[in-house]
Amino acid sequence: MARSAVDDGSAWFGKPVAALKPVDADAARDALEIVSDAAAEAGCKRLSKLLAGEAPLKRFLEAVFELSPFLRDCARRNPHALEALFDEVADARLETLIHEIERSAFAEGQSESGIMKALRAHKTEAHALIALCRLADEADAEKTTRRLSTLADSCVRAAVDYLLLDAHRAGKLHLPDPEKPASGSGWIVLGMGKLGANELNFSSDIDLIVLVDTEAPAITEPYEAVDLFVRLTRRLIRILQERTENGYVFRTDLRLRPDPGSTPLAIPVNAALHYYESRGQNWERAAMIKARPVAGDISAGTAFLKELQPYVWRKYLDYAAIADVHSIKRQIHAHKGHGEIAVKGHNVKLGRGGIREIEFFVQTQQLIAGGRFPELRGRQTVAMLGQLAAHGWIGEEVREALTRQYWFLRDVEHALQMIADEQTHTLPEEDEEIEQVAHLLGFENAEAFSVAFRETLRLVEKHYAALFETAPQLSRGIGNLVFTGDVDDPGTLQTLSELGFERPSDMCRVIRGWHYGRYKATQSAEARERLTELTPALLEAFGATRRADEALLRFDAFLAGLPAGIQLFSLLQSNPALLDLLVRIMGAAPRLAAIITRRPHVFDGLLDPALLSELPDRDYLAERLDSFLAGAQIYEEILDRLRIFAAEQKFLIGIRLLTGAIDAARAGRAFSDLADLTVGSALDAVIANFTLRHGRIEQGRVAILGMGKLGSRELTAGSDIDLILLYDHAPEADFSDGEKQLAPSEYYARLTQRLIAAVSAPTAEGVLYELDLRLRPSGNKGPVATEIGAFSRYQRNEAWTWEHMALTRARAVAGDEGLRVRAEAEVEEIIALPRDRAKIFTDAAEMRALLEEEKPARDLWDLKLLPGGLIDLEFIAQVAVLTGGCAAGERPTGTVDVLNTLSDAFCPPQTRGELADAHRLYTMLTQITRLCLEGGFDPDEAPPGFADLLLRQTDLPELKVLEAHVEETAGRVRRHFETLLGQGKK
Repeated sequence: MARSAVDDGSAWFGKPVAALKPVDADAARDALEIVSDAAAEAGCKRLSKLLAGEAPLKRFLEAVFELSPFLRDCARRNPHALEALFDEVADARLETLIHEIERSAFAEGQSESGIMKALRAHKTEAHALIALCRLADEADAEKTTRRLSTLADSCVRAAVDYLLLDAHRAGKLHLPDPEKPASGSGWIVLGMGKLGANELNFSSDIDLIVLVDTEAPAITEPYEAVDLFVRLTRRLIRILQERTENGYVFRTDLRLRPDPGSTPLAIPVNAALHYYESRGQNWERAAMIKARPVAGDISAGTAFLKELQPYVWRKYLDYAAIADVHSIKRQIHAHKGHGEIAVKGHNVKLGRGGIREIEFFVQTQQLIAGGRFPELRGRQTVAMLGQLAAHGWIGEEVREALTRQYWFLRDVEHALQMIADEQTHTLPEEDEEIEQVAHLLGFENAEAFSVAFRETLRLVEKHYAALFETAPQLSRGIGNLVFTGDVDDPGTLQTLSELGFERPSDMCRVIRGWHYGRYKATQSAEARERLTELTPALLEAFGATRRADEALLRFDAFLAGLPAGIQLFSLLQSNPALLDLLVRIMGAAPRLAAIITRRPHVFDGLLDPALLSELPDRDYLAERLDSFLAGAQIYEEILDRLRIFAAEQKFLIGIRLLTGAIDAARAGRAFSDLADLTVGSALDAVIANFTLRHGRIEQGRVAILGMGKLGSRELTAGSDIDLILLYDHAPEADFSDGEKQLAPSEYYARLTQRLIAAVSAPTAEGVLYELDLRLRPSGNKGPVATEIGAFSRYQRNEAWTWEHMALTRARAVAGDEGLRVRAEAEVEEIIALPRDRAKIFTDAAEMRALLEEEKPARDLWDLKLLPGGLIDLEFIAQVAVLTGGCAAGERPTGTVDVLNTLSDAFCPPQTRGELADAHRLYTMLTQITRLCLEGGFDPDEAPPGFADLLLRQTDLPELKVLEAHVEETAGRVRRHFETLLGQGKK
């Protein structure tokens, strides 16, 4: 029997739906039941009938609602959106919604709150429908990105039209034609990035640049026009991105405008043209490739972009511009020779073999050749791959492969974002969540998806690297490189200068020292021959760091400490990825360079081909620690091995962060897991050694509470660790049973002192960790070890507010399992105690003010102490935990996890999202800074390669833009801090 149209999905999507399989059949039935109940309650009879049957369309929806909580909730809140598909096929319904959005500005008596509500309702329905169409296979990835871009265009246009009409009614503007409010208005809204290219992803921000044509016919007061349009732009942002009970429309980002830290939100056209022509950067030329007028005065926007064409598309590139384009190319690294790529935690956009590598190659070639070939001036990535192939820049096979891989990766990106409507590009780390993504993409299981995903990334890497190797070279040969004799060769000095070395004569002397065999690594003739062959590649790579002299001197110090060189030089010759990594360390990460200079053996870990594919989670680290400690019997040897292991693993976790194999949050967890394991092993060794002389206390046991960033699993590469040592024993125990007996309090105090020495005392292998025990009861005045009953009594009866705030991050990290369970239960009970809510808010606000007075932030980059920085976020999270401001469920200790669970009663959803986003930004910047630099970040002193690294991690084009982003984020967080902690006064 043939299926009816309703049965197979043809009535909804114009074709039978794709097969989609849930991960958990029971959960899928529950999800369907939720929607079914909502449909019945709303009187959606046809939908109710469908969901009660056994048709393919019903099974498809059942899987969708289980795999995507976002789509389930959309259907639950508005079942009429699905009911409408019985009357109008999906494609037509989308057109209807777009029309309704664009006409919403003209509704009689329309208000700002009214259009906000209308846009949110229509956008949510259209958003969900676009996702359903992709999952049903009614649309491919290309059509989906185009639909999402059209939806964003229409929403921005509607908001702009409403605001222009409102200004017209108020007499601030005189629109030539109120039926077409944007025409002649002078308000130009350019869509940038993926919006400009009609390639928007599912939960993307929209990048906008807003301009004002002060000579437009609608403008009655040219001198006041900028102020007027700045106010209108602020309202536009509010209409689009403020979260209300109806959700939001689109998050907006205006940071791509000229000099965002010092220019208004709406910039006069003449000022913008002057900026681009006199001060515009090459990254801004690249950004303008995708610029498109999306709303407002379209003809004025088109005229602006036409006038800007000579700036974007230069017929002849000067040498500085060529160098800058090459530096842009260097900011994205093509990894080769590092083995498999991790699937879990991989960033589909910025990671190895990701979307950005394809986009970036296309844009750099457009910048180089677009001035001469107008066909290369298009906005869309795939279309430009076609043009590059047509003009012989790439082969047809490469074009076809990269096109296929591009759309596959965009599909993965969409699937990630469809799950919960989150702006994420990172694959989850849990097996079940990977399975969820795999099923959304139509794979049978996670394994099948992982195979396809790895293969795609590998192919993108391969083609990307080959594209750069075969791209037309704009620079001539490297020139003279002669380092024999005692006298500098003039041609060599010129070559070094052209490569970027500021003191070529000094560098010649350093390199000659290598060839004289003054270091162990260069004493053999074979080693010197290998190094001679490697030198041109090294010098070119060091020159690319823009601090060539510093990078070479760091490499020289590294060579000086190497016990041998032949193997390393051979590896660097045959493994360009390893050379690239070494140069990046020397050029961008002075702290890491110092580590491998002091401990060259840590570099051995980079030779592991699985390094970047294996996540350094707790099981991975524990397995390697066990292996590393195997056979060690002597106390001092165990402690030395722990120091060696921790140093190597910190370095390798850092390398994964540096290369983008893991993100900052994953790095924080890995550094914390490493601390848990090594401090726990040190404790075991200390106890075993201590009992040889002092014996044991009857039923005695010890546990360590990790506090601060150890407790919240946010350690950085250079963090101290905060801890509290707790103990208990049999009530009747008076003394230990060893050769030298001790009373319990003295026993555990001495044991703790021994642990401090074991972990913190410097040896030939350095220190394991610096320990801080000041968070124990009574601080430095109290005993270093605390009996758990005394700890509980102190926390319940004597502790200050700040001590309870600190306790919200406490986590048992090592020691006796039973005591750890008891300690964590005790902490939970203490945190759950009833409190004077107003006092908590007031105390926290006063503590922050005092801290700000006594320890003000050094500058914008002091992210911990900065007003609106990490401490503000930590205080908000800690106060929320203590005052019941979090959603019910298991209490997390991580700050960002707490921020993500803030209840609606404590703060609005938009605030919650902005606080979590701010914490992620600060965490990334802090992790990278602590990894690469010995001190804080000073933009004037830090290596340019480090600035490139920050920009790559934040996906921002210039340091000024990042500064503006940090400043804007800090201001937003501080306003939220004052509002939320001001609740105590209510």
